[in-house]
Amino acid sequence: MQDAFITYYQSPVGLLQIAGTGQFISEVIFIDEPEKITPKTDYSALPPMAIQAVEQLIEYFHGHRRFFELPISQQGTPFQQKVWAELMNIPFGKTLSYLDLSHRLGDPKVIRAAAAANGRNNVAIIVPCHRVIGSNSQLVGYAGGLPRKKWLLQHENKIAHGVQTLF
Repeated sequence: MQDAFITYYQSPVGLLQIAGTGQFISEVIFIDEPEKITPKTDYSALPPMAIQAVEQLIEYFHGHRRFFELPISQQGTPFQQKVWAELMNIPFGKTLSYLDLSHRLGDPKVIRAAAAANGRNNVAIIVPCHRVIGSNSQLVGYAGGLPRKKWLLQHENKIAHGVQTLF
């Protein structure tokens, strides 16, 4: 695919790898070993979609963006797609338990499957899997690590509600 891209953004919670095409974003993942990456410096070769993604992430981290206006495409089963779509309905600055998520999906018995699908989300932050917490209101499971999840939730809570700490 000739218009595919990979670029990087150094966010306040670590290096993000952003991938996609001229039509959509397919990946936003945390890179924990940035020394193994050789980022390209020719940003003029990036498609507008890559630039939009980085700009919107910068706006998010500066507190000026509460939702993303980017087309997303990630490979997954129909159930995973349903879970990821439901994640997009969790409002900025709010959280939802895995049990609540399974109820929203129509079956409380799918709680473990919903948690597994949440963990397979490859479009961090934009598809806000970090907004799902344990039924006991505790931070549990995040592919980017719990410190990042905590930071993201506190960031959103501060902007949405003017509250400094949530967890």
